Amino acid sequence: MSPASEITQDLDLAAATLRRGGLVAFPTETVYGLGADALNAQAVARIFEAKGRPHFDPLIVHIADEQGLARIAADCPDVARRLIGRFWPGPLTLVLRKRPEVPDLVTAGLDTVGVRLPDHPLARELIARCGRPLAAPSANRFGCISPTRAEHVAEQLEDRIDLILDGGPCRVGVESTVLDVTGSRARLLRPGGVPQEDLEAEIGPLEVETRIAAGTGAPAPGMLERHYAPTTRIVRWTPSLRIPAGQRAGVLAFREPPAGIDFQARAILSPRGDLAEAAAGLFAAMRALDAAGLDVIVGCDFPDEGLGRAINDRLRRASAPELPTA
Repeated sequence: MSPASEITQDLDLAAATLRRGGLVAFPTETVYGLGADALNAQAVARIFEAKGRPHFDPLIVHIADEQGLARIAADCPDVARRLIGRFWPGPLTLVLRKRPEVPDLVTAGLDTVGVRLPDHPLARELIARCGRPLAAPSANRFGCISPTRAEHVAEQLEDRIDLILDGGPCRVGVESTVLDVTGSRARLLRPGGVPQEDLEAEIGPLEVETRIAAGTGAPAPGMLERHYAPTTRIVRWTPSLRIPAGQRAGVLAFREPPAGIDFQARAILSPRGDLAEAAAGLFAAMRALDAAGLDVIVGCDFPDEGLGRAINDRLRRASAPELPTA
């Protein structure tokens, strides 16, 4: 691997790299993020370049503590305060009105910004030592499988970034839940590490708006129809599914694979039926199947509750048809 994308555990080196406008991949409890100084537009531009990310897809800003919110958000409504008290630090991103100091590049030109306080000690310590909020999408090539280990970052970004801070495997394994609290009623924009049921238990029923048309501006990341996709084609399991003769198929399932297909590779995420365990292993399992020389991966539906909603969302987007290129 190129020295430009060295894997390290040196927090001071990582913080210094960020302060001078560099890119550092760092661990969070959800997935690894690709961080840059959120208030430095030139540094943020490097994120889009390294990932091949379209500029209409906004970034999430990560802070070291609740006090850091005042540097990013213009206000914090009462509903946001309740959610912060209950779910921060943790895998919940709140969409709030932004301060003018936040570059438009971070927010895709919107007057709102997604902010979260990660529940990972290395992430918070890095942000604190850097002294700057960090814009940080997932540390991968745009649209591809999200990284949950340092080596996953290296596989995809190689010498496109300056440093990878190794904090071991991510505990939650799917991205944060994104909740817009700027309106009269909170809107769920992306299911993630905080289940919808837990949010509704705290603040009441949510509006749900998790899809946008391809090529249009997104109010939050992770809303495009196709995302989180491996190179190998993914199809969703149905009882009528048939695999063409001669094709090698793998399966990604919750507790056991469906009967009737001779699978050459299997990824069973939680034989004991634990959705948290399944979420934590989702992206690593997708990577393993993608490297298994298969023609197709069959993704089975998970229980549509709790973290199962986030898993189903990722599988739906990963299996969406590729858009034609011009």
